[in-house]
Amino acid sequence: MFMGEYGHVLDPKNRVIIPARFREGLEGKFIITSGLDGCLYLLTMKAWESFVEQLAGLPFTKQTREFRRFFTQNAAEAEIDNQGRVLIPQNLKALAGIDKDVVFVGVIDKIELWAKERLDESQADDSMENIAERMSTEFGLRL
Repeated sequence: MFMGEYGHVLDPKNRVIIPARFREGLEGKFIITSGLDGCLYLLTMKAWESFVEQLAGLPFTKQTREFRRFFTQNAAEAEIDNQGRVLIPQNLKALAGIDKDVVFVGVIDKIELWAKERLDESQADDSMENIAERMSTEFGLRL
């Protein structure tokens, strides 16, 4: 399980150090792809394969084709180097608006990689009290 938030800086070669707490959970090779809300997703190979199976099982409609494409067209296999870094592909870096300062956020089964400014903006969009109320009403989630 991934949890926590860690800030890092991209180096001039588009590499970033993966937080030590996340390295072991990624299990060597993993997938980095476009994520929702303007971030990137880092998924273990097992989580990626499970997700792709779910995508493949969706009906073949225009919306599902677009949804599949969103996650797969920019997906790249990645590996942590000996210094604990990963290379962020240029297309994904541009897609997520990443310049230099990044934030890794552990979200249970995946890691989100955010441009620091974009994460700050995203968190200011709605109050957590409003979100919690909707989660309670719609899904019965209790804290």
